[in-house]
Amino acid sequence: MSDTSMLAAKVLRTLEKKGLKLATAESCTGGMVSAALTDLAGASNVFERGFVTYSNEAKMELLDVSEETLSQHGAVSAETAREMAEGALRHSRADMAVSITGIAGPGGGSAEKPVGLVWFGLAVKGKEPRAEKRIFLAGERAIVRRDSVATALSLVLEAASKA
Repeated sequence: MSDTSMLAAKVLRTLEKKGLKLATAESCTGGMVSAALTDLAGASNVFERGFVTYSNEAKMELLDVSEETLSQHGAVSAETAREMAEGALRHSRADMAVSITGIAGPGGGSAEKPVGLVWFGLAVKGKEPRAEKRIFLAGERAIVRRDSVATALSLVLEAASKA
């Protein structure tokens, strides 16, 4: 079993023990967090739904990310990550939602937003949503995406453990 699979299994066990449901909102990972969870038996007990919102239009239509947020801060920003997580929570029956938006590469980066920059959002019912920034090894798309999945699962595990 891979490290990601073991982490996903721990997330599932913790969410089930706490009686919590999870939703995901993914951009640069394209559903990899959802896949990591649903690869495991028992996912249906806690995984409520996943949104893959790769385009800005999808972020606005499915998650209510505001056009103003996208134009002022861009798709890869704390503001967008928070709004994605809030939207996933609002458009699901989940108790918490995690979001991922970033630049996996190898192209698409800039001096301000380099390849490997990923923002994560976490929204938990009854709590203020938050965003966290990570910068992963640039130039290796697969590594950025793999590490983003592990980070998202770790954020969910931490939040679920405190619930």
